[in-house]
Amino acid sequence: MDLFVPTSQTHEGFCSFHRAVSSIGARVCSDSSSVNLFLGHKTGFLVLSVDYGRGLRKEKRFRKEIRNCVCSVSKVESFSSNGRSSNSEKTQLVLPSFGSQQENSSQSFEEFESNNHLRRLVRNGELEEGFKHLVSMVYRGDIPDIIPCTSLIRGFCRTGKTKKATRVMEILEESGAVPDVITYNVLISGYCKSGEIEEALNVLDRMSVAPDVVTYNTILRSLCDSGKLKQAMEVLDRQMQRECYPDVITYTILIEATCKESGVGKAMKLLDEMRNKGCKPDVVTYNVLINGICKEGRLNEAIKFLNSMPSYGCQPNVITHNIILRSMCSTGRWMDAEKLLTEMLRKGCSPSVVTFNILINFLCRKGLLGRAIDMLEKMPKHGCTPNSLSYNPLLHGFCKEKKMERAIEYLEIMVSRGCYPDIVTYNTLLTALCRDGKVDIAVEILNQLGKKGCSPVLITYNAVIDGLSKVGKTERAIKLLGEMREKGLQPDIITYSTLVGGLSREGKVEDAIEFFYDLKKLGVKPNAITYNAIMLGLCKARETARAIDFLADMVSKGCKPTEATYTILVEGIAYQGLAKEALWLLNELCSRGVVKKSSVDQVVVKM
Repeated sequence: MDLFVPTSQTHEGFCSFHRAVSSIGARVCSDSSSVNLFLGHKTGFLVLSVDYGRGLRKEKRFRKEIRNCVCSVSKVESFSSNGRSSNSEKTQLVLPSFGSQQENSSQSFEEFESNNHLRRLVRNGELEEGFKHLVSMVYRGDIPDIIPCTSLIRGFCRTGKTKKATRVMEILEESGAVPDVITYNVLISGYCKSGEIEEALNVLDRMSVAPDVVTYNTILRSLCDSGKLKQAMEVLDRQMQRECYPDVITYTILIEATCKESGVGKAMKLLDEMRNKGCKPDVVTYNVLINGICKEGRLNEAIKFLNSMPSYGCQPNVITHNIILRSMCSTGRWMDAEKLLTEMLRKGCSPSVVTFNILINFLCRKGLLGRAIDMLEKMPKHGCTPNSLSYNPLLHGFCKEKKMERAIEYLEIMVSRGCYPDIVTYNTLLTALCRDGKVDIAVEILNQLGKKGCSPVLITYNAVIDGLSKVGKTERAIKLLGEMREKGLQPDIITYSTLVGGLSREGKVEDAIEFFYDLKKLGVKPNAITYNAIMLGLCKARETARAIDFLADMVSKGCKPTEATYTILVEGIAYQGLAKEALWLLNELCSRGVVKKSSVDQVVVKM
């Protein structure tokens, strides 16, 4: 019996064992893809076949492959001259007649173990060690396995080390191994995700295997997301020339980009081309088009398109309905939204959490909090669990209406139902508390955020610092500034302007000026609010001359004075007992259109 042992084993390069019974004689025949083995009569042995990659190897590696292809390690019956076996037991290597048997077995085992070690390193995330081991493997003449090398490339790409990933590919190619299209796709995807589209195109040009549709889709997506539709269409032409035909994903990517750049009209032409070439659009393709129609403000056409989808052999899904619902709500067509929801349920299309969140958000914006709560309570009946995006509009609505107790009540309900607030929830609540003058409660909540697994961000601190500054607790606000820095958060112009304003209102104008100069040292450009706060403090301290100097500095730095800037200075001049001069200056500013008449009347009353 002839035993056929394929050399193209599993992609991982795993060994496979074969029980064999053969006729007398042994020979190894090698072609491009297999080895044929003929062994002695009634011989029981196990053949270990090792795959060193797909496709043909380079000529310089070919001899080594044959040498390592077949190895049998087993309990073997030795042969006598007449073909009968003796009973002695020994370990035997069944190999071609050339080379040292023990040396070849050792080399094969070492290569197998090297690849196993490479797999372990990559699997454990030890990318740099894996890279060093790969280099040493190739230096010894071992051929690396494609799978761990692909994983190594993916690992370097995920950590932003695309150049190192490319070096792995180069080593792989130089070793005699043949990277497959998956390996190239991983590298191309890494370059695309890091925004290095030109490098991705370079890899495409030098691929040693034919690119597949996934290769092109990855590049097309990156180009389209970058607004390079024209270049994407050029890549599509190259794809067609290489007889790699686009699929539904390819066309959907291009249709979406065309909707954004050239409008739905041109996108529809692409849809027609898609159908003419025998590529059937799916629900994602139609969703992209409906979204484009809605964004162009043609909601009625989008509804007609939705209703006609079944005639194209495609049923709308929940995402299709959500796109229409969002457009209905943004244009105030609540009655139509309710009808569409009813129609969805009638057709057996179950609403999602997103569906309910769209409706809750709309009702809260309209101040219909009661109806929003009803919608929230309906969610579990439809198999939907509310998330933070379901509760946040309600909390914002209660805060807007200054119903802080109700806001806190729903915060507690939210937590009790296993839905943990996110930073948006807390920012909404803290801002509302501070505006309501309840800064102590806001500070208490801020201090508890870390324990609740929700790290405060810059906006969070700015809200509380603003609240403290407005109620005369600027010292406590400055302490929060220190806490921010300790946590690695960098204060911005809003932070400093808030503190400068607070200090100025409290009569601590010199401290405010000190903060002002700190701002400049940090390279943060003061804005009109910052300058106005300093000038207000100086005018209250009857130092109008210094305030005018700050106005001059403001203009020289290219910061345009506001109406408030001039009214502050006019009031400052009047406060120093120069009411007549202040009134003249005010009328002059009004005649030049710098200050409104209504503002003049307000300042005159104060004078």
